[in-house]
Amino acid sequence: MGIPNMSLFNLTQNECICEMLKSNGLISGVNYFSSNRTCQLFRSGNSSIVIKVNLNSCLIYINQTVISTTTRNVSNNNSLFGNQRTYSAGATPYFIAVGNLNNDSTADIAVANYDSNTVGILFNIGNGSFSSQRTYSVGPNPASIVLSDLNSDEQLDIVVTNFGSNTISVLLNIGNGTFSSQKTYLVNDQPISAVVADTNNDNKSDIVVANLYADNISVLRNYGNGTFSPQTTYPVGSFPRAVTVSDISSDNKPDIIVVNADLNNIGVLLNIGNGTFSSQKTYPVGDNPRSVVAGDLNNDAKPDLVIANYDSNTTAILFNKGNGTFSSPTNYSVGIGPKSAVLSDLNEDNQLDIIVTNYDSNTISILLNSGNGTFRPKINYPTGGSPRSGVAADVNNDNKPDLIVANEVWNNISVFLHN
Repeated sequence: MGIPNMSLFNLTQNECICEMLKSNGLISGVNYFSSNRTCQLFRSGNSSIVIKVNLNSCLIYINQTVISTTTRNVSNNNSLFGNQRTYSAGATPYFIAVGNLNNDSTADIAVANYDSNTVGILFNIGNGSFSSQRTYSVGPNPASIVLSDLNSDEQLDIVVTNFGSNTISVLLNIGNGTFSSQKTYLVNDQPISAVVADTNNDNKSDIVVANLYADNISVLRNYGNGTFSPQTTYPVGSFPRAVTVSDISSDNKPDIIVVNADLNNIGVLLNIGNGTFSSQKTYPVGDNPRSVVAGDLNNDAKPDLVIANYDSNTTAILFNKGNGTFSSPTNYSVGIGPKSAVLSDLNEDNQLDIIVTNYDSNTISILLNSGNGTFRPKINYPTGGSPRSGVAADVNNDNKPDLIVANEVWNNISVFLHN
């Protein structure tokens, strides 16, 4: 298998050919992808080379006496995943999380039911099948949900953002998958997204919240027993719709990344020690970005960023330059109205692939990683009505990631088992 010696981004085909010609024979092949304006350069010096490509790419060679090509169609069918199974949720399921909630070695589903003012728990009953939901009351309009061990008892607890009451709810796991009544904490206007991470290196899970109408984020410190300090706030851009945490500057401290939807950018707040954060540095992305996820897409041991751009119908990739700064975005077409993105190795090639929920086309798009951070064209799978969020997790214990999607309008959850 030929391995590219260099990948170039945002170039025309002619510009890639010029790069090959300027190499004075050191580069013997170009694999150009017109769909996302990227090219892979292959170095000469071998008697033979096999290059794995997609049918939407263009191969160009120099200094080659014999060229042999073989093509194999890869159809956009449901080869990775089986047909969806659906399970009833509450009214308007916004966000889902997956984890083992009752210590039975299987992954359960937790869903934030926005118009029911509840959290629904669907327990895994084996082979990737789920029970009817068991509900717990939370605040008005729960918009996102996170699972994490908040009190160091080796059981997953629940954090929910209550969009309608400017609070978050914490429900502690009291054993066997049952949960305490909620304890609420004040944040700012319209909390829409949350993430849990140890922001100050005290081995306790803190909570970071994006407050949509306040144009800021809240950080709540964990006291160690599952209770939390009053919020500390940091200003960000207009309409922060999503937040995530990752060590993007390789200093063993988690940094914050926030989506500023009205400004069409993301903000990066570097952790400057003791859980305090710098002012944001912004990077442009597409139109009306709705979610962000971090992961190493090109195997350089640095987390890159993937953003779902709702009005652009694209997913944008920003590659980590190594010092906590990022490249300009590389865009890939997905479905209509993408609202969330997740990362997982779907085809067991040790490369992270991208899964996007397309709210306005009732599909999910899968972009398989073809190496060095470039991706194949989307493969679409139909979902229920208005898929708002998704998760990749192994729910049937076959060591392969399955896909779980919250369908907002149909009030249900889709489960796609990996083939």
